[in-house]
Amino acid sequence: MKNKTLDHIGPVQKKALLSSFIGWMFDGFETSALILVGGAAALSLLENPKPEDVRLAVGAALGSTLMGWAVGGIIGSILADYIGRKRMLMISIAGYCAFTALTALSPTLSALIGLRFLTGMFLGSEWSTGTALVAETWPASARAKALGIMQSGYGFGFFLAAGLWLFIQPFGGPESWRWMFVIGVLPAFVLIYIRRDVAESKLWLEAVAGSHVGGGAAPIKRKLSIVEMFDDARTLTHAAAALVIAAVTVSVFYGISALTGPHIGAIAAKQGLTATSWASIGALIYNGGAIVGYLAAGFIADAIGRKPYMLIMFLGAIVSGLLTYVAPQTLSATLTCVFVLGIFTLGVFSWMPIYLPELFQTRIRSTASGVVFNLARLVSFPLPILTAFLFSTLGGYQATVLSLASLYLLAIVALMALPETRGKALPN
Repeated sequence: MKNKTLDHIGPVQKKALLSSFIGWMFDGFETSALILVGGAAALSLLENPKPEDVRLAVGAALGSTLMGWAVGGIIGSILADYIGRKRMLMISIAGYCAFTALTALSPTLSALIGLRFLTGMFLGSEWSTGTALVAETWPASARAKALGIMQSGYGFGFFLAAGLWLFIQPFGGPESWRWMFVIGVLPAFVLIYIRRDVAESKLWLEAVAGSHVGGGAAPIKRKLSIVEMFDDARTLTHAAAALVIAAVTVSVFYGISALTGPHIGAIAAKQGLTATSWASIGALIYNGGAIVGYLAAGFIADAIGRKPYMLIMFLGAIVSGLLTYVAPQTLSATLTCVFVLGIFTLGVFSWMPIYLPELFQTRIRSTASGVVFNLARLVSFPLPILTAFLFSTLGGYQATVLSLASLYLLAIVALMALPETRGKALPN
């Protein structure tokens, strides 16, 4: 009998999307809060720091979060293929709320860096779980659009963090950064809604039922899902090519975002404006562009296909880097470039929730998507630290942004090894 929940959009689909959207929104809030308050936290926790000490401290905290995200995301995505999408979503939200609360109490920089690693472990598992839940619940005709909306939660989270920091920072004093992490505990209340109202993915339940002899209670011994990825040469090829693209996507974003706020602040300061306020405004503009990219992704991918959409976004990222390189270093011109960079270097993340679930079977969907996304973070975690040195070597922000955006040439090459999936059912 055909599963009617996959043929229309009703309460089941809307609740799955809402819970995943909120979870991913606070992932965005958490990550962007660290980018925004990292400098203030370093100044608070270090004694007489030099500017290079602050940059290194922020890079180390971001790198630690990325590494934790990679490790926890891989573990959590595997577990979601065994214990279910709903249960793993709840575990990930509960975990990052707990460690976010502890981050607010960090007594030293080392403690902050360690707690960001632990927070990242739970942040990482939320994305692949929520992506699988939405992809397996929504009908093919609306799946890409729903996943684009889900991905936009990250941008709204970043937008929320930047707006709150703009308000909190002037009044909270040198310890105001701690309040940003206190606010990050709020998703704990969402757990009540998820447990009560969100349904488990029926595609996953059917796949689990198929792992029992004759559909009965006796389970068939199952390979570890990450091992199953290597059983099929085509699946392995798809995962490897997608990993290259994901690594470029993550690396470019974190490299650019680590430099953009301080750069805008420096330009504003030269004009007699408040550097910290304009750095926050820059973050708002960057994520305003990202939200445009997120929300447009599903409509474009459905209209012209997944691969053409991705190619446009990758070329757009390179062009936005070139635009930044040649633009005059005025505040208005820089903010315009930042908006365009937001569309193509952060809004481009929508390719992952839209495309990755369509490459892999239900039994390994969360595992494969999570491994690709989070291995990319593992590959990229040193970049926020290295970007500070790249900045010095290349002579400034503009050349660094262009060099980072040029990495999308690798993504375009890797894209050639992947299939078009528009209009096709999810692999079973």
